[in-house]
Order: sequence, then C-alpha cells, then structure tokens
Amino acid sequence: MSDALVRMERMYRPQARLYDLTRKHYLLGRDRLLETMPLRPGDFVCEVGCGTGRNLARLERRDPTLRLFGLDASAAMLERARPRTRARLARGLAEALDPAAQFGLDRPFDRIVFSYALSMFPDWRGALGQALTALHPGGTIAIVDFGEQRDWPRPLKRGLRAWLRRFDVNPIDGLGEYLDGLASAGAGRVETGIVAAGYAQLAFFEKT
Repeated sequence: MSDALVRMERMYRPQARLYDLTRKHYLLGRDRLLETMPLRPGDFVCEVGCGTGRNLARLERRDPTLRLFGLDASAAMLERARPRTRARLARGLAEALDPAAQFGLDRPFDRIVFSYALSMFPDWRGALGQALTALHPGGTIAIVDFGEQRDWPRPLKRGLRAWLRRFDVNPIDGLGEYLDGLASAGAGRVETGIVAAGYAQLAFFEKT
C-alpha cells in the first residue's frame, strides 16, 4: 500500500462517521456545482475524492439514469458511501484514475467531479492531467474548491489557511489561470466562477 493511501486512511478513519455533519457548514458551493454541471441521460460520471458518497447520492437523485462511479483513497470513507449510493466505488489515488483498471470500463468518463479534493492533492496538476486522459472528448471536469480569497482582509485569509493546513488542505492559487492555460493550449474550454466573495471557486472544463 502506498504511503499516500496510508496517510489518507489515518486521517479520515476517525472522521468518517461525523464527516458530513462537520463539513456542511464550510464546504460551500457543492450543491451549486452539482445542480449546474452539464449532464446528459446515461452519462458516465466519476467523482474523484468521493468521500462518504454524499455528492454521488445527490447526482443520483438529479438523474437516476446516470452511471455513477466514485474513487477515494480512504477505505473508511468508502465504507460510509456504499449504503447511500448505487455508484460503483473503488479505492485509489487521483493521479492513477483509470476507467479500465479501477472500474472495468472499456470507455472514458463523460463527467469527472472534484469537490474540495484538488486542494488536498500534493500533485493536483497530475490529478487534473489524469482526469483529462480519462475523459471523453466533449466531456466535462467539474471543480469546486477553496478559492483565493483575494479581497479578504489579510489576517482573516491567513487564519483560514492556517486552519485548513491542519487538515492537509492547501487552497490552490492560480487554478483558474492554470485551466486557462490548458484551454489556450487547445485542450478544451473553461468557465469559472466564485462563491461567497472568493471563499470558494467553481470551474467547468470541457475537453476538446
């Protein structure tokens, strides 16, 4: 087992039972993402860092025809997810996302969701690159995560980020610019938005 899987299990096993209760107050923008992300009936949708399956269950209610898949590094979180969603679940790292190896699929995903997950990955660029590889042309990567808090008072921003680092979370400054760069290189097109005055950021990247 990789060091990353061991670290994530150590972090999330004690939190798994209370995770949803404690996170609902500050993981803002998740429902906005799930309600507005483009979907077609029968789409193959994978959430990377699916945790307790909360988002997958909401997607299932939005469209019962979706084929749902969830990848997470924590076995404890997947144990919480299994009773609440019919999604096919697998344990693994985002940088190794593979529809065939992890889910036995012979086709790419149509939509890939990162909900407050990228900011926990040391190699978030690698995770996005692997997601693009696993995505069908015309498919979408949907992202919600902590924003840059550009207009926040400096002490408040420092305090928030110091608190987040206790959970190995590092908000990604420049995510929008990075996605713009991918779009400029011909990889797709991107739409971005902000939540709660920059507390969180949204992005939809459509692969060409």
